Amino acid sequence: MDLESVKKLGASLTVPSVQELIKKPITKVPERYIQQNQEPHVVSSIISLPQVPVIDLNKLLTEEDGTELEKLDHACKEWGFFQLINHGVDSSLVENLKKLVEDFFNLPAEEKKVFAQKAGDMEGFGQMFVVSDEHKLEWADLFYLITLPTYIRNPHLFPNIPQPFRENIEKYSSELKKLSVTLFELMAKALNIQANELLEFVEDGTQAMRMNYYPPCPYPEQVIGLNPHSDAGCLTILLQVNEIEGLQIKKDGMWVPIKPLPNAFIINIGDILEIMTNGIYRSIEHRATINSEKERISIATFHSPRMDKIIGPASSLIRKSSAMFNNMTCEDYFKGYFSRQLEGKSYIDVMRIQNK
Repeated sequence: MDLESVKKLGASLTVPSVQELIKKPITKVPERYIQQNQEPHVVSSIISLPQVPVIDLNKLLTEEDGTELEKLDHACKEWGFFQLINHGVDSSLVENLKKLVEDFFNLPAEEKKVFAQKAGDMEGFGQMFVVSDEHKLEWADLFYLITLPTYIRNPHLFPNIPQPFRENIEKYSSELKKLSVTLFELMAKALNIQANELLEFVEDGTQAMRMNYYPPCPYPEQVIGLNPHSDAGCLTILLQVNEIEGLQIKKDGMWVPIKPLPNAFIINIGDILEIMTNGIYRSIEHRATINSEKERISIATFHSPRMDKIIGPASSLIRKSSAMFNNMTCEDYFKGYFSRQLEGKSYIDVMRIQNK
């Protein structure tokens, strides 16, 4: 897998920066950002909503009775999301990166143009999944980077990231790669399969980071920060940079807001891990809503197989029941995913064996 192959996975049309748009007072939302027919963002406070499970990595690695492993298994089966505490990633590294990401988004527009997405490329500063000039736009700016393996990093982008930002991205990338491998080993244990049945897909796989900036909007019910979707890859590790909430997940037909815990990561299952676990672990639809007064910033780090890997259900899981999904190369899966608008969990259906 080389850089040119990565570039061919998909592209997004160039669009204006929302952060620049809001520098002038907004009396109405521009037409291209108005989202019709979306479900309400504000969840009724009358309903006592359940909260996403909280998993303690330290307990997972040390306890002998398997209680925390059962909690992890339940979270992956029933929620597809969990918050991870005592994750072992250096807190000073995390805090430094939060500050540097905020500083990056606060750079003058001219300085951010150096990192702008180029035509035909997904990486850089801009938006994603904009496939036509009629496409409704999200109320967000982002900075998207492929971080691992190092030999497919964009040579025109990555080396231009200023220090100490670049060094912190490097360290954080390495730490999260190790964390993802630990989580895959634990998930394999919970599924009662050999660790290498998951690890062979991801140990030498790809990692990408998407730094998200969701500006405030005086009419938040008319816009969306990130359309409802499920992630394509195996595992996403999300770091909330500031205190503004906005992430919501679809649970039992309701949008449930996630209240991020201090010093925690929000972890979620992606489509490819649902396929690899033959539907036992589920990728879940989620979205990002907008605050009326303050920006929200987050960093999502995606872990996926190497692009030339054939993805499909783990062999030991389909010995116990019939396969729910067809096989396909990871590259072909991503090409299809990136070539269309985000739309719920609809894309995983291309892999689903009919009548299952």
